[in-house]
Amino acid sequence: MDLIIVHNVERMAQLGANIIQQQLSAKPDSVLGLATGATPLALYRELVVRHQATRLTLDQLTTFNLDEYLGLGPDHPASYAHYMRRHLFGPLQLDPQRTHLPDGLAPDPQAEARRYEAQLQAAGGVDLQLLGIGLNGHIGFNEPGSPLDSRTRVVRLSATTLAANRRHFPADAEMPTHAITLGIGNILEARHLLLLATGRAKARAVAEALEGPVTATLPASVLQRHPNVSVILDAAAAAALSPALTRQARRLDTEPAS
Repeated sequence: MDLIIVHNVERMAQLGANIIQQQLSAKPDSVLGLATGATPLALYRELVVRHQATRLTLDQLTTFNLDEYLGLGPDHPASYAHYMRRHLFGPLQLDPQRTHLPDGLAPDPQAEARRYEAQLQAAGGVDLQLLGIGLNGHIGFNEPGSPLDSRTRVVRLSATTLAANRRHFPADAEMPTHAITLGIGNILEARHLLLLATGRAKARAVAEALEGPVTATLPASVLQRHPNVSVILDAAAAAALSPALTRQARRLDTEPAS
């Protein structure tokens, strides 16, 4: 595991973008696994800036997102399809035929999960998977209790996840209670995992994921079993790590000299 602790979100975005840029330079037709939420936003902004500066070649890139809410179409402002178009796909001018998410309006969600899994496998699997971590240790929408070999499937969202994501919906709007997500088994098949986490609220989950037992009660702990993991944390998210692990990290959590 390559563990890096940084001084702010902008530095995290730069380092994460470096990893993605290196991946695309080595393999222009890479398959990237993408995540949503607040954590990747700075990284996506950095990728857009680099694209506008013509430092990224994206015409062969294929993307697969981790998950999508059931019951939300791609034009719903809280859907992950809408999020991705707004923050990344649109600004990068990616070919819509090469960007993939589960269909939240599929009439048969179980069949849609199988279709999405087959589509990912046909693309050759994920080269670099971007991940965040939930307050309860979820990755994707793999909530506590998810089998560590789980595949793409329909899941019920936990109360913790519903509460954390409530802010993305109008107060009087009903929030989806289910989603389609890639499974933990799918995530482990990615050739490189990149986990980002910020804020003290994530510190406990991060520490348990990186140093606790590997257990289905904290799905992100399975990252310990992967041979190629990069973890970038801000100082607050790293606050609960043991001194021993912190000493092993690359420390970039002080302001650079002016």
